[in-house]
Amino acid sequence: MPAKTPRRRVFFSFHYDRDNWRTSQVRNIGAIQGSKPVSANAWEEVKRRGKAAISAWIDARIARGSCVVVLVGSETADREWVRYEIEQAWVEGKGLVGIYIHNLLDRDGKQSRKGRNPFDVEVDGVRLSDHVKVHDPRAKDSQRAYRRIANNIEGWVEDAVGEAEERRRARREAAGRSWLSRLLGIR
Repeated sequence: MPAKTPRRRVFFSFHYDRDNWRTSQVRNIGAIQGSKPVSANAWEEVKRRGKAAISAWIDARIARGSCVVVLVGSETADREWVRYEIEQAWVEGKGLVGIYIHNLLDRDGKQSRKGRNPFDVEVDGVRLSDHVKVHDPRAKDSQRAYRRIANNIEGWVEDAVGEAEERRRARREAAGRSWLSRLLGIR
């Protein structure tokens, strides 16, 4: 029997105010090891210290993980800090994947509308939506959407980490070729 892959440590990126209830459902699946949820009070304390403190807080959590999972609700793509987290994950060579969560129920038992793809941005001249997958459970029923996420999230994260490893390998090879070309005077 092959050895089981250890649970990946991920950073969850989402719109806290609108989607915290939905994201807690995903975080509680347990197939992956997420960064510890931050309480509203702790987040407010970080925000009070300013943008540099927020950036440092996010950077430290992304650095500890192998993947950033963006939980996409109706307004996620418009959030400044979600965009920052996506860019940091890409630049740091972390796995990056999105999951639509609009069909999961909120605390009032309501679904929301599907949001825009938050990866429709360019980072270092690369359109991320050409490289990063966003999975849509495509279920009108909240329980079916939850089951599809629960049954697939581990594989989605593994795929994203594998793709990130391939991008890092390709960057190293390109850097090595560039260095050798400069050394040999080849253009």
